[in-house]
Amino acid sequence: MLRTVNRILVGLAGALLLALGAAVLIGALDLPRRWDFLPSAWPFDGPHDVLLAREDRLRWRSSGWWWPVVIAALAVAVLLAVWWLLTLAARRRLRELAVHSDGHAVASVRGRALEEAMGAETERLEGVERAAVALTGRRSAPQVRIVLVLGAHAGPASAVERLRAEVLHHARVSAGLPHLPAEVRLRTVRHRPERVE
Repeated sequence: MLRTVNRILVGLAGALLLALGAAVLIGALDLPRRWDFLPSAWPFDGPHDVLLAREDRLRWRSSGWWWPVVIAALAVAVLLAVWWLLTLAARRRLRELAVHSDGHAVASVRGRALEEAMGAETERLEGVERAAVALTGRRSAPQVRIVLVLGAHAGPASAVERLRAEVLHHARVSAGLPHLPAEVRLRTVRHRPERVE
């Protein structure tokens, strides 16, 4: 459903921008006068015409409701655009994953369930304070992004090696995948500086 709405919105936005760009280009090239094939009511008369005439820009300025309505409409447009972008970013996560046996997909598991299992196992590793796991990619070829928040005295190399050897190995074997590419980002937990005497 969301994919269909996304495609419709992108198509409408693209068609609107294309029509506006074509109208401005036709007016800028002075094609209505040169070829005499466009109606006389074409919105842009020539290369020196502007998108909004001075009287159009100043028509409603004396009305007290004009600026609040313009600001509210622009705020709603910005909020809708931000919501749309956040929805697209959230939808990039893998919803479900095909579980393979003998090279064939035999079942599916929710992506969120595997993310939670991998996150819980990762947080049990020595030196790892918190972990965030996100599955991306295709259903049959998933990828994983992991953000590790390491403790103050944790060794990054050993944490990454244990993550590869234990967590990623368990996830790959349990899903029957030949490989599971991973991108790991390391961060450290904030802590007070220690005093050396």
